[in-house]
Amino acid sequence: MPLKTIEQDFLENVSAQIRLSAEGTERFRVFTPFMFNDGDHLVIVFKKEGGKWLLSDEAHTYMHLSYDIDEKSLHRGTRQKIIAGTLSMFGMEDREGELILEVPDADYGDALYAFAQALLRIADVTYLSKERVRSTFQDEFRALLHKAVPEACMTFDWSDASRDPHGKYTVDCRINGTTLPLLVYALSNDNRTRDATIALHQFRQWGLPFRSVGIFKDPKATSRKVAERFRDVCDQPFSDIALEQTRILAYLGENISV
Repeated sequence: MPLKTIEQDFLENVSAQIRLSAEGTERFRVFTPFMFNDGDHLVIVFKKEGGKWLLSDEAHTYMHLSYDIDEKSLHRGTRQKIIAGTLSMFGMEDREGELILEVPDADYGDALYAFAQALLRIADVTYLSKERVRSTFQDEFRALLHKAVPEACMTFDWSDASRDPHGKYTVDCRINGTTLPLLVYALSNDNRTRDATIALHQFRQWGLPFRSVGIFKDPKATSRKVAERFRDVCDQPFSDIALEQTRILAYLGENISV
């Protein structure tokens, strides 16, 4: 089938943003609008092997995932089940790391769409890693507070019900039993740090009496500018929950009067 016919089938059935570029005999790079969560585009190659047309990721998907996840962990446990289920559902093959899909009966457009959807679904296994990291940090954060603060003095996921009935401005933990309530934030990434910065600005605008504490997961968890903006509004930031655990416990102990 001529290239223009193939390209037109992609355009009509997938997206007007599809473009093919020849990279040799019966081999084409397929440029699509489909992207990983970090903004990198999927790598898709359309090629003929043994008389059959195939879509291939040229082993790029696993390589991309390995930036955030140990490659060995992709092939065990929950991640392996998700990937195997996706390959089976879309009729794809894992050929020593290269993910391929045979294009049946010149059905180019539908095959490309299915292939892209499968690659994106496989890429979603990164969320398992990110959620686990976030959950582990939250557990570490709460366990640390319990070492210094009586249970009765802590309210987790607190918001001011009178001024903020919909809970738009939340605090990871509000600690009473102090001269001023302590509003303590667990800061694991840019988004959570930005939200905490906005909330502290809002609390000050409302005139709430409090002292604020920010506990970062580690110095690399948040970009420099985002962290600096938070430090501008926070009374007591701690840059690393593991390395500064003794200082954090001492500060909380000094400020708890019950």
